[in-house]
Amino acid sequence: MNYDNIKCKTCGASTLVPPTAYQQRCSQCNKINYMTPKIQQPSANNNNDQYQCPFFRAFASKCCKDKKLKSPYPGSLNNIHSSSDTTSRRSNKRALLCGVTYNTRKYKLKGTVNDVINMKELLINQFHYPPESIKVMTEYEKGEFIPTKENIKNSLKWLVDGCKAGDSLVFYFSGHGLRQPDFKDDEKDGFDETICPVDFLKEGMILDNDINTDIVKPLKKGVTLHAIVDSCHSGTILDLVHVYNHHKAMWEDNSPPSGIDKGTGGGLAICISACNDDKLAADTSAFGTGQKTMNGAMTFILCRALKQNPDITYGALLDTMSEAIQQVNAHRCLQSSICRKIFRHKVIQEPMLSSSEKFDVNTKKFIL
Repeated sequence: MNYDNIKCKTCGASTLVPPTAYQQRCSQCNKINYMTPKIQQPSANNNNDQYQCPFFRAFASKCCKDKKLKSPYPGSLNNIHSSSDTTSRRSNKRALLCGVTYNTRKYKLKGTVNDVINMKELLINQFHYPPESIKVMTEYEKGEFIPTKENIKNSLKWLVDGCKAGDSLVFYFSGHGLRQPDFKDDEKDGFDETICPVDFLKEGMILDNDINTDIVKPLKKGVTLHAIVDSCHSGTILDLVHVYNHHKAMWEDNSPPSGIDKGTGGGLAICISACNDDKLAADTSAFGTGQKTMNGAMTFILCRALKQNPDITYGALLDTMSEAIQQVNAHRCLQSSICRKIFRHKVIQEPMLSSSEKFDVNTKKFIL
């Protein structure tokens, strides 16, 4: 990788940093310098925030053919071109990263590709994932790498195919999330949570039930899956049976009322979601400096926290992310009850942790 020579804004000392880095701690004065990533999502908007909540009337709108998109990014985000090739040479680390912009729609998102870029850089540089074991799906890719419903479903099966003890798997999704009535009595709140592929108006959404079946149930003993989902209504998107209440510092039961098995085949599934099932997630520029670079709020603070403290525990990570979000919400004068009534949908929500097994969040390190 080619590195950029960056000078500290405080003391002027030079440091080499990756070209995709958005922050750097000076080795001389220990101050943090924030940088705008060179690769940015196009078509900036005057609004600082675009919130991930497509209007319900969109479901009734006529589905038009998607326009052919020309990627504004230098080269492809993918370093993988064949799922079968990767399966035959797979390492014990594998990741699926999906960033959906809905580029031709009025409810398009601006930060999802930036999110994927940041997550991929984090996996490679900090958690040592081989680039060839990371599958990226965006509208700027081709063929099986476009995030259609069929392609995402097939890629979820690719992620867990042939998994064995010692494997670490990551599923990341940045895009719209919705919910719909649950008719199987396996949701305590009466709603199934969903993620929206690029063609969801035509082909439908991907339900939490399907995600659980595709990547949770197949996990064998010794396999660990982390799902990081930056979308609205994503709290229990994997239907995991334990949800951690950060404010009460305790695990709560999320077992389905129907009694259906939502567990793994012996492995461990952990999910970090952008918000509770009934909340909205933000696609925002509030964390950036200078230019209005859009990112998913949860993804940005997650990556920043892990880079600042590589040995962080799950509990400390939730504390750090919660503190960062509270600071942003306070800065935007949204803490008063009056402001909350006026701008209630613009409050950035706290992330949520769920798991197939209970564990001590204050001692277990966050390792992807």
